[in-house]
Formats: sequence, C-alpha cells, structure tokens
Amino acid sequence: MKIAFLVIDLRENDRSYAEVTPRFPGGNASLFDGFARLPEVQLHIVCCLQQPVQSPEKLADNIWYHGLHVPKIGWLRTGYQGCIRAVRRKLREIQPDIVQGVGTERDCAISAVFSGFPNVVTIQGNMVESARLNRARIGSFHWLAARLENFTLPRTTGVFCNSSYTEELVRPRARRVWRVPHPLRQAFFDPPPNPDPRPCILLNVGVISPRKRQLELLDVAESLHRQGLKFEFRFVGFTHPAVAAYTQAFLKRIKLMEAAGYARYLGTPPDSELLHCYDSASAMVHFPTEESFGMVVLEGLGRDLKFFGAHVGGIVDIVKDVPAAELFAQDNWSGLTTAIARWITQGHPRPVGNAALIREHYYPEALARRHVEIYRELLAVSS
Repeated sequence: MKIAFLVIDLRENDRSYAEVTPRFPGGNASLFDGFARLPEVQLHIVCCLQQPVQSPEKLADNIWYHGLHVPKIGWLRTGYQGCIRAVRRKLREIQPDIVQGVGTERDCAISAVFSGFPNVVTIQGNMVESARLNRARIGSFHWLAARLENFTLPRTTGVFCNSSYTEELVRPRARRVWRVPHPLRQAFFDPPPNPDPRPCILLNVGVISPRKRQLELLDVAESLHRQGLKFEFRFVGFTHPAVAAYTQAFLKRIKLMEAAGYARYLGTPPDSELLHCYDSASAMVHFPTEESFGMVVLEGLGRDLKFFGAHVGGIVDIVKDVPAAELFAQDNWSGLTTAIARWITQGHPRPVGNAALIREHYYPEALARRHVEIYRELLAVSS
C-alpha cells in the first residue's frame, strides 16, 4: 500500500531552513516510527515550505520525504492555492492509494481534499472551537483557519479524531469519523535513567500563551511558596510573538520567582534535553482552557509523573484509567493549589504503573497498523 502523508515540517514553523533533517510534531513523528516497522507500506511524507531546503530522500527503508518549495503568495492569503497545486503535482508523480492531510491549522487538510486521490484528514487542533473560545477577530489567522476547517471536513472521506472531545466537535461536519489517538514518542519508551527519590519539581510544558495559562500557574506557585512549602515549578515552552504581551508579562514575573528559588523558565530545549526535564521532575501540571488531545500529558504519564490537570478536552480520555491523576474544573484554581500542597506535604510521591499503562495503549506500531486497517476498509468500499 502506498500512502501520502501531508504534514507540517517544523523547519517551516521555526524558519530554520538551513537544517538538513526534517522535523515533525511529536505525534506524527511517533506514527512515522510505527510505519517504519510495516514493510508492506510505502509512506511518502509531503511538506510545503516557503524556502528551498536540503533534505534526505528517504527517512527509512519504506519512508520517502518530499519537501515542496511554495512561495509566500501561495499560502493563507490565497487560500493555500500554491500549496494545493504543488501537492497535486507531486502526488501525480507518487500515485498513492490514499492521501492523509494532517491538521486543519495550515495547508495539509485542504491540500488532501483537493489532491484528486482518495483522502482522509487528521484533526490535531480544533480550529473552530479554538476560534470561538478565544473570540478570534474577523480576518485573523484563527478566524480564517476555522472557516477553512468548516470547508474541508465535509469534503473528505473521513476524519481521524484524537479524542472523544474532538470526535464530538467533528462528527456533525464529517461523513465519517474514527477515534485514533496519537502515539507516544519512541524515546519515551526507554526507562528513565535516574531512580527515585526525585526532588519536588513540578513541570509545565507548552507554548507560553493565554490558552495554556502559565501566568495563572504562577499564581499557584506563589500561593504554595507563601505556605512555606519547598518545591520548584519549572516551565518549558516556546514564546510566540502573536501573544507577546502575555509572554512578556510571564517572563517579567518569573524572574522574581527565579531569584526566590521556587520557579524557573527553561525555554525551548531540544528533544534530548526535554526528556531529561521530564525525568528530573516528580509531577506535571497542565491546566489549559481547551485541549484537543494533550501530547504533553501523555509524555508526562509515560515517564511515571504524578499528574494535576484541567478537566478539559482530550486530557480526560488520556487519564481516565490512570490511578492518582487529579483533574479539576478549568477555573478551580483553589482546588488545584490545595491538591498540590497536600501532595508536597505527603513527600511528593510518584505513582507506580502509569508508564506501563500508557505504553500499552499508545504504542506507535499498533496505531500505525490501525491506520492501515482503516485505509484498507475505505479502499475496499470505494472499489
């Protein structure tokens, strides 16, 4: 079976066009690891970039990479017409059995719909819901992405949803849906190098933004510090220029906490150092306003961390069978603070068995095989 995956290359996101090796969002990279173990599959990864890049032709024995140069005029301002046309040309060369467009945030989903081949779409972030919750202004990126999502979903054969929350949002607009979560990244299956006991470190991972609510978590950290509790709250995440005022307020405030010794901002470390951030911590705190899936939650539980989070979106699916995970209504800051304080005073214990449970349900090869089963079912029906 020949599959074409239309996906974002993070070199485009970061404008790091000098890099030679393609990079993909965590859930996609994990899925590609799974496909690499399926010799009956030929996988062609197709990415659009605004500058030419040097890239390897193959990423594995059965995985090819195609980076397409599309000038800026061919992106959002023209409804991704340049991306759509470049992808169509490449797919005529590849002649895939099926095309999968990953994400409605950018060009991938709409390029799949106009590919001219049987196609499906993966929802990564719910753009319509995100635009609603954030009151996106007319003409903004999120406003436009929401309208493209509404245009795209009814026109594809079916939609892969990463959680029951996403499925509920998508079902009214799609012909067919399948719930298939993102797999855990392969590096997170290796046992952590450092044994217990660990210091009392709470970790938050995510883009510094109003949606992820790191500023509000600083209030939690300050409250815990005033109680005389000994801990360190660490934040990892990219600072996006689109929310500059929020990130500047966060960075200004956390400097004072760094001086006091109970909070730190670690920036955006590479993947190898990010894994060390997880393995140095005892707990993860993730309290967004909305979350389609929650890959960082999966990663934290995959490293056997205690989890405190908001009862929103895909987070609920991930933790439903996880013992000792604690969820709170999205504005229950006092409940969150009290629970963390109680955990610290109890000696900040880490739960046993979370990692084994997560690895069993989110293994890359198993989820890649589930994709292939769905493709075959669709192709059989279309035949």
